[in-house]
Amino acid sequence: TRQVFDKTWRLVMKFKKHLEKKYDTEEKMSEFLKGYEEFKLGVILKEERKKANMTQSQVAEKMGTQKEAISRIENHSKNINFETLLKYAAALGLKVRIIFESTYVS
Repeated sequence: TRQVFDKTWRLVMKFKKHLEKKYDTEEKMSEFLKGYEEFKLGVILKEERKKANMTQSQVAEKMGTQKEAISRIENHSKNINFETLLKYAAALGLKVRIIFESTYVS
C-alpha cells in the first residue's frame, strides 16, 4: 500500500543520508559498497536455501561437504569461487545466471 511504500522510502532515504555522512569520501563509500556486495551474496544464498526448504546440512550433503562450509559460504561469501557457487545452486535445484551491466556514465 501507499503508506508502506512511503514509510519504506523514508527509511531508505534516512539510511542513505547516514551512509553519506559516515562514508564521506569516495574511497570510503567504495570500500563500504564492496563489503556490502560480498555480504549481499551470502544473504541471497541463504534466502534461496530457505525458499527451497533446505537446511545447511542438507545443502552440504548434496554438495559433498560439511555444514560448516555452508555456514561460511552464507556468512562470509567474500571468497566464494564460481565453481562453489554453481554447486550450491545445483544443490538447491537452481541455475546461476550472470548479467553484466555497464556502470559507465557519460
